[in-house]
Amino acid sequence: MTSEKIQQDKKFFGHPRGLATLFGVEMWERFSFYGMQGILTIYLYYTGTQGGLGLSEATATSIVGAYGGLVYLSTVAGAWIADRVAGSERVLFFSAVLIMFGHLALALLPGFLGVGVGLGAVALGSGGLKANATSIVGSLYAEGDTRRDAGFSLFYLGINLGAFVGPLLTGLVQKEVGFHYGFGLAALGMALGLVQYTFGRKKFGSEANVVPNPLPPSRRLIVLAGLVVAIGAVVAAVLTGLVTAANLANVTVVVIAFAAIGYFAVILSSKKITRVERSRVISFIPMFLASFVFFSLFQQQFTVVTIYVDQRLDRSLFGWQMPVSWANSINPIFIILLAGAFATLWTKLGPRQPSTPIKFALGTVVMGAAFLLFLPTADGAGNSTPLLVLVGILLMFTIAELLLSPVGLSLSTKLAPQAFRTQMVALNFLSIALGTSMAGSLAKYYDPADEAAYFTFVGGGAVLFGLLLAAVSPFIKRLMKGVH
Repeated sequence: MTSEKIQQDKKFFGHPRGLATLFGVEMWERFSFYGMQGILTIYLYYTGTQGGLGLSEATATSIVGAYGGLVYLSTVAGAWIADRVAGSERVLFFSAVLIMFGHLALALLPGFLGVGVGLGAVALGSGGLKANATSIVGSLYAEGDTRRDAGFSLFYLGINLGAFVGPLLTGLVQKEVGFHYGFGLAALGMALGLVQYTFGRKKFGSEANVVPNPLPPSRRLIVLAGLVVAIGAVVAAVLTGLVTAANLANVTVVVIAFAAIGYFAVILSSKKITRVERSRVISFIPMFLASFVFFSLFQQQFTVVTIYVDQRLDRSLFGWQMPVSWANSINPIFIILLAGAFATLWTKLGPRQPSTPIKFALGTVVMGAAFLLFLPTADGAGNSTPLLVLVGILLMFTIAELLLSPVGLSLSTKLAPQAFRTQMVALNFLSIALGTSMAGSLAKYYDPADEAAYFTFVGGGAVLFGLLLAAVSPFIKRLMKGVH
């Protein structure tokens, strides 16, 4: 099918049929990803008698934050391979295979060996899948197609269907028969996604495997040598104790920050981009920072909020105690309920909808306000916070997410220079990587017995940043050169 025919296709709720295939593979990938992540933190800090590894809470959240950051950092590698070597669709397929292998490693390999091999494989595979799935979604729409934001909202719905069901089932399996069975269920989910995607690959046009900026054969040896040096540096840092489980999140924050600065520098200095494209990339910098601030709070669902659910939330339901991971399904429920409404709203408003900088500002402010809503019940005793309080807070998380996250995915494809199409998407994921790692770093300052100062500082800081972004939004819009 040609690219023009794909873009004119309206057979999936008014969108191209290829969106259905991408919807499905992301749904199953998120089922496995969030299903595993929903039980990962408690697996790391629960004692051996509880089936866990017995780490401290600070070390456990550092690992989870660093792992989450590496997932999004690896989007850079996945995007680079797609843009320079293999094309987006091929990279997506083999990334899905690697994810399935990672979940199997967590399920079958014992202790820290399974954690190291499993999380490494899932991180690399998820990065390759995420960047390229997003890029292919963008390729389904012509420039100026008003369905684009709505299409990304539907794509986001698929993500959250998986994110809703995954923690419910893996959490229940973990509670009833053990952690490794929960990880095994995540592997099964990814296997189903891989089968579904295999049958739907033909729906994409040849553009999905175009290599827009091929790597010259003369530079391949240099790239391979650089990869070997990087791997050697990581191994040396671990063996010498420079990088430990306890400081892993902090190290990851620094690495990702330098990677983001370097990536912006490479794109902006490239002779392959035009003056208009360069201005658009510059306009993305404040949006990158807003995304970083947002995800520094949002991704605490898997660090601070997990500890909060375990130690501060009343999880009793009619005499039965709800699994900790079930709280991770609350946000996806609201996404499923509200994503369609947001997609309809943006479509109906069309050119009258708020500008992207204003959407980002609103998302950051609402996210900060959600953390401030923890204050009325802060510093309580034991598992005393009513479940409905957390439900209300996570509703705010969801509204903030829908204002910023799918819009950020769409924006990265609209602002992308032609020579850096997928790598611009990776820059968006680098902001998420930086925020996710920071969520692990910030978690060490959280104390369930002394919460008020933490929630005030984190929530208040995000609100202030969002207000500042709104104030400078007219300047950002001018730099975007006609992109809204």
